[in-house]
Amino acid sequence: MGFLYEKQTRRFYFFLAAACILQVCFLGAWGIFQTQNIRRILTERELAAASYLLHESVPKAVVAAAWNNREVTEEGARLLGKIGHTEQAQSYWLMLTEPESMTLLLILVGAGILFAAVILVGAAYFLRGRERVYEDAGRVIDQYAANHFAMHLPSGETGTIYQLFGSIEQLAQSLQAKSEMEYKAKIFLRDMISNISHQLKTPLAALGMYMEIILEEPENKEAVEDFAGKSILSLERMEQLIRSLLTMARMDTGNIVFEKRKCLVSEMVEQAVDDLMERARCEGKEIRMEGEPKESLLCDPQWTKEAVGNLVKNALDYTDKGGVIRVSWKQSPAVFRLCVEDDGRGIKSEDIHHIFKQFYRSKASGNRQGLGLGLSLAKSIVEGQGGNLSVESSLGEGSVFRMSFVNR
Repeated sequence: MGFLYEKQTRRFYFFLAAACILQVCFLGAWGIFQTQNIRRILTERELAAASYLLHESVPKAVVAAAWNNREVTEEGARLLGKIGHTEQAQSYWLMLTEPESMTLLLILVGAGILFAAVILVGAAYFLRGRERVYEDAGRVIDQYAANHFAMHLPSGETGTIYQLFGSIEQLAQSLQAKSEMEYKAKIFLRDMISNISHQLKTPLAALGMYMEIILEEPENKEAVEDFAGKSILSLERMEQLIRSLLTMARMDTGNIVFEKRKCLVSEMVEQAVDDLMERARCEGKEIRMEGEPKESLLCDPQWTKEAVGNLVKNALDYTDKGGVIRVSWKQSPAVFRLCVEDDGRGIKSEDIHHIFKQFYRSKASGNRQGLGLGLSLAKSIVEGQGGNLSVESSLGEGSVFRMSFVNR
């Protein structure tokens, strides 16, 4: 009886059952009424026959004996046969010859027609409803095939057809997720190509201008050396840009696998800032490291070192001469925190929610060199290892970037 789980089928089945019960009740009532009618007709015939015999002066005892007699003789059978009262025709013709019997017969035929009409109309209503369900489902499935997912198949009902609709919905959700991923991949590729084109435009133009100057003044050693150096810086900037963009692309597409292992934080931080110490000294700034030397962290040391270096570079960019950049770390029972703090210019409130976006540079950046990728890359590295990168800053009082890793 599993087909009764579906509401529409269950309703149709109960409709048929109710119609059959009503037909049985009607036929039973008609049969009882017809039996009483036949009994009345036979009684009237017996009364008429008895009355005739008494009118013909047949003794009452003979009439009474005739009606109580159960013995059938050949002579009696032949007599009744001559007048048409045979065993095959008597009851039917007796009924049909009476007006009441004709009325009952017409009622029976009408009831049969009405019952058939009710069954046919109910079946047509059920089948039309089922056809509409299939038509609606077909339109929705056509929309799914065209990558339009605003419409949905009927749900919330029981039955095999709705289980099939549920399976199709799951398939449509998978198709929608795949379609969205493909769309995002196209948008990412478009934006990446646009960003690369935009970011390479300036150094390429500068490089072309430097080459023209060198070609125009080949005998001016000082100019050649000056613009050759600037050309090298432009090439290095392009190299850094391409490397950063490729790294971000690998991050966004999930192609980088972080290989975590226990490492000493002090050694990792020293390696991260080693190349920046000379820059800090030349700019009159100081980089300090504060933390327990034996403290260790479960992370990917190479990538985490990259994130720390990007945060220190950012601090150097926005710290004036005489400023101090502090790299500190501390272990707590639940979280390991590694902070990069500076006493530089700070971040405006309207910029603080955008600084981790790719290529974002605030108006306060001025003419400072930068790609707008360092903070975004640092955030991707930290979050890719299950950590969190946050920032606190007050304009004119410096900034604090905190990398938090949950202890496991």
